[in-house]
Amino acid sequence: MINTIIFDFGDVFINLDKEAPVIEFKKLGLNEWHDDLKDLNVKFEKGQVSELQFINGFQKHLPNASIEDIRNAWNAVLLDFPLYRLEFLQLLSRKYRLFLLSNTDAMHIDKFQHKAGMTFYRDFYQCFEKVYFSFELGMRKPEAGIFNCLIKKHDLNPKRTLFIDDKKENTDAAHALGFKVWNLQVGKEDIVHLFDKKII
Repeated sequence: MINTIIFDFGDVFINLDKEAPVIEFKKLGLNEWHDDLKDLNVKFEKGQVSELQFINGFQKHLPNASIEDIRNAWNAVLLDFPLYRLEFLQLLSRKYRLFLLSNTDAMHIDKFQHKAGMTFYRDFYQCFEKVYFSFELGMRKPEAGIFNCLIKKHDLNPKRTLFIDDKKENTDAAHALGFKVWNLQVGKEDIVHLFDKKII
């Protein structure tokens, strides 16, 4: 019997356009995502570089782009967060222990909070026993350490815990540790269809 659910954030609750930053950076003159930028992204998600260091990394390839240009291009990935998903989550929070576990960075979270507004994001965060962002933990999915961190801190039983994520590499890692998993198919499935999956 499932008593705990761990959720990813992007494309589970908030909709993403993963191609948008690529398009926006191309407009600024970035035609190729260099290896150093991919590495920089991972470091930013782990909180190993500051926002300014992250932006400076892009400015090396885009000397004419302003800080605001880069920030806007990076945040273009974030779309809407439908209210019906929050309402569904609020119902779940009455019956299950809920956690949020997201690979994300400080810039995206600041943008989400600003865009959603204080009342909305507070209502969202209050659904969870604890909210975990990779940039605060210094780890990111699919590293086993990030899952073991939650198990240890909250005395979780993986067999009674469901982990939901849109990336298969993340659900595979959780499954290997004994979690029940749902690899949510973006565009085909929605978090509000959880009970249709017959997994809890």
